[in-house]
Amino acid sequence: MATKSESRVYVGTYGKYNAGNLAGTWLNLADYASKEEFLAACAELHKDEHDPELMFQDHEGIPDGMISESSVEDELWEWLALDDDAKELFSVYRSEVDQSGTVEQARESFMGTFESEVDWAENFLEDTGMLKEVPEALRNYIDFEKYARDAGFNGAHFVRHDGKIWVFNS
Repeated sequence: MATKSESRVYVGTYGKYNAGNLAGTWLNLADYASKEEFLAACAELHKDEHDPELMFQDHEGIPDGMISESSVEDELWEWLALDDDAKELFSVYRSEVDQSGTVEQARESFMGTFESEVDWAENFLEDTGMLKEVPEALRNYIDFEKYARDAGFNGAHFVRHDGKIWVFNS
């Protein structure tokens, strides 16, 4: 998982690009406390143009959807301030569940990591108390695999990441 110091952007301009010049530079986002500071540094980098139209030609260590060729989301600096575990959670959520989701939405919908969908189903039914309502003699007849499958049809998102199943609800 990318850390703050590994999050960087290659910044050029459309004017230079259209003239066949890829001149720009990699800027490390850890060097800037806010989007405004970052954009000011970009403008300074390209002060040789009268009104530079910034072009973010490449990026590393930034979740899907937080940067495009012509814009940077305000929320990127909120993400940069997160610890590595929260960054990973948000990155998985953004790439697999909701590309426009927020950090708060990712946290609220996260149900945990499990070895398998079946492990999630058993854990969920136990934690919610539903399993206690089933007589002990009938518990072996519960098909946790099918329960998990049906949960997927009803809004649960099972994401395979780093050898685990990450579960989000919608």
